[in-house]
Amino acid sequence: MIEKIILKKDLAPWLKELVKSYQVYGPVRDQEQVNFVPLKDGLAPDLSFQNTRLSPKAFVQPPSERMFQFTLDQADPEAHILKELPAADNPRLLFAVRPCDARALNLVQINFTTPEYTDPWWKQGRESLALIGLGCNNPCSTCFCPSVGGGPFDSAGLDILLTDLGEQFLAQAVNEKGQALLSKAAGAEPSPADKEKAAQLEKNAQEAFTEAVPVDRLRSRPLLELFNAPFWDEVQFSCINCGTCTYLCPTCWCFDIQDEVFGMEGFRMRNWDSCMFPLFTLHGSGHNPREHKLQRVRQRFMHKLKYYVDKYENGVACVGCGRCVQFCPVNIDIRQVCRLMNAFEAN
Repeated sequence: MIEKIILKKDLAPWLKELVKSYQVYGPVRDQEQVNFVPLKDGLAPDLSFQNTRLSPKAFVQPPSERMFQFTLDQADPEAHILKELPAADNPRLLFAVRPCDARALNLVQINFTTPEYTDPWWKQGRESLALIGLGCNNPCSTCFCPSVGGGPFDSAGLDILLTDLGEQFLAQAVNEKGQALLSKAAGAEPSPADKEKAAQLEKNAQEAFTEAVPVDRLRSRPLLELFNAPFWDEVQFSCINCGTCTYLCPTCWCFDIQDEVFGMEGFRMRNWDSCMFPLFTLHGSGHNPREHKLQRVRQRFMHKLKYYVDKYENGVACVGCGRCVQFCPVNIDIRQVCRLMNAFEAN
């Protein structure tokens, strides 16, 4: 593994060099929010943030994405024939991604690139994306990544992991792509004192998580017993089905497919959707198997904490970023739902 100490004053020249090969995005503050925007015209990333409002999933699965095009012009011999649009393959780089968000892309990949089926748009979007991560020296109070298999300095899914040492970064290449990226940065080998400081920062960050969120018994809980558990009525009581949790969540991947037509030209598109919405499961017949709010709320948590667990056997479909906890307008807390599900015993 290649490691370098990069002075903060050398960060701008490194990013300027990366812009030659990638469209570079970084966290930038706009009033109360921090989100990833293009770093161009000397725009500097804001590295004082704890987490971005929106996760980076939109760089792999955009909110709206054209997949096919067609024409309705009857004079065209190919009228009404769907033509696949190529997936975007422009190289993009996200700078200062949090480890939980990088891990989320690994977790979601199992759904889009299965042995039986591969989603070419998702696959190409992921392969064209480079990730330079920034470890969390001060995790949010709503974060719980260690409880679900991650950590504030987890390198899974990243190409480079940065640790903020104050006036400089310890940069660690995770793979060959990361080594190539790091070779463009000016820097020196880290000293033993640098490595010791980074290890202490990681230890301090781990110790900041004072309360674990239990998920160890979820797989052994009988599915139907959890499905019919009485606590769902309490969980769903305050929910307003706004969908905030699903749109902010880095591991929510549900989408709807629609045709959009302007004049004679049309596109088949997929758009983010949410299991919180009443129309999500509406059948063409008019029947809706989840017409009640309780059914929709239960579906969200059962999918993340039970269905995914049972199907893939690689943990829960949650990386503990805490966005849904932080921004839910009615204070529904997935950590409490984990506790209820993990401890539930049917009478």
